[in-house]
Amino acid sequence: MTKIIGLTGGIGSGKTTIATFFKTAGVPVYIADDAAREIMKSKEVLAEIKTVFGSAVFDDAHLDRKKLASIVFSNPEKLKILNGIIHPAVKNHFDQWILNYKNAPFVVYEAAILFESGSYTNCDTIINVTAPMELRIERVIKRDKITRDAVLQRINMQWTDAQRIAKSDFTIENVSLKTTKLEFEKILNFLNN
Repeated sequence: MTKIIGLTGGIGSGKTTIATFFKTAGVPVYIADDAAREIMKSKEVLAEIKTVFGSAVFDDAHLDRKKLASIVFSNPEKLKILNGIIHPAVKNHFDQWILNYKNAPFVVYEAAILFESGSYTNCDTIINVTAPMELRIERVIKRDKITRDAVLQRINMQWTDAQRIAKSDFTIENVSLKTTKLEFEKILNFLNN
């Protein structure tokens, strides 16, 4: 049976870098955030979001992800509600996706909130990615074009590095690309044997 390798880490830690290394090595990679973005375009999910959050998070018929983010990342209860809509749909999507890789020794399931969503319970091995807080903040500001406060708000909604490390099988500190690649190769070697 195909093993599921959970790949997680706080926002801005560099999960995408590790996911790319896996893809380059020929390992199938499922990116939960990308799937969630697609799922949030479905009529059923949009209708549910509109029912719960109202039309204020819509610009005409289109979901305004920034408005929705500003609501859920400042209110843990609202975030929990949104996750309750999205996570079951992502799980169903992943269950269908993995059927395409029945013969792969393992696949990677990348999710920022692997632990918070409970998805870690389906993983055989978990890799956590960390980076110093200031570097993470800098990366997210640059990538998402949002304020430092908005980044900190998101960080505060996620588990801490210490919490993730305690529940992970491996931790990669993603500061220097060269060292990160070496750490990745050691883990890949372990997974292949």
